[in-house]
Amino acid sequence: MNGNVTFFDAPTSSQPMSGDVEFFDPPMCCPTGLCGPTLDQTLLDVNEMVIKLKDAETELERYQMISHPNAFMQNAEVMRLVRERQMDALPITIIRGQVIKVGAYPTLEEVQEALNKE
Repeated sequence: MNGNVTFFDAPTSSQPMSGDVEFFDPPMCCPTGLCGPTLDQTLLDVNEMVIKLKDAETELERYQMISHPNAFMQNAEVMRLVRERQMDALPITIIRGQVIKVGAYPTLEEVQEALNKE
């Protein structure tokens, strides 16, 4: 990940929604990235956030380009961001069809704030 993180407030074009929260992850060695000889604290934090959101009955999906290519290809905004920024765009976080963060994972507080906007 790099220092180029983007927050979005404007709604994206209408996209099919799979859940309340969607993470379009960068390529990882396994679905959570929590494998291998060293653990990445960011991925530990994301995994903890996912558990808390699921415990709160939040619909959540995580997609990786290699194992879920159709999820990427079916979302025009995700594909636009990947074309423009390539792998620097990932991870991309979408809340209820709206891109809220690009280039880094959000905090639990950022996700909860976006979920409560309505």
